[in-house]
Amino acid sequence: QVQLVESGGGLVQAGGSLRLSCAASGRTFSSYAMGWFRQAPGKEREFVASIHWSGGTTNYADSVKGRFTISRDNAKNTVYLQMNSLKPEDTAVYYCATAREGWAVTQSGEYDYWGQGTQVTVSS
Repeated sequence: QVQLVESGGGLVQAGGSLRLSCAASGRTFSSYAMGWFRQAPGKEREFVASIHWSGGTTNYADSVKGRFTISRDNAKNTVYLQMNSLKPEDTAVYYCATAREGWAVTQSGEYDYWGQGTQVTVSS
């Protein structure tokens, strides 16, 4: 059974930083791409970032480019999302997910397992 457990969310002031982690189990972690998505109240879930199984390719939503960095440690079965220069509009529940394949895809339908989410709140 695949399990994804996010951590690292919290309350931070605008301009601050947070680092999210997602620990995976139940699947050969290093064979699959990983992604981060987020959902704000009243809005649809949206893509944030994804990373190839090797860590060699990453993709970002335009809204977070230059501020967020996705990375992975295949030895620890963990994917990270470093979030800098946070804005109030980054407030959302953040979810990690594991893709059906190794490529760093951006569509939620390409992901088959999801974590429970971690809340990130950015105050102005």
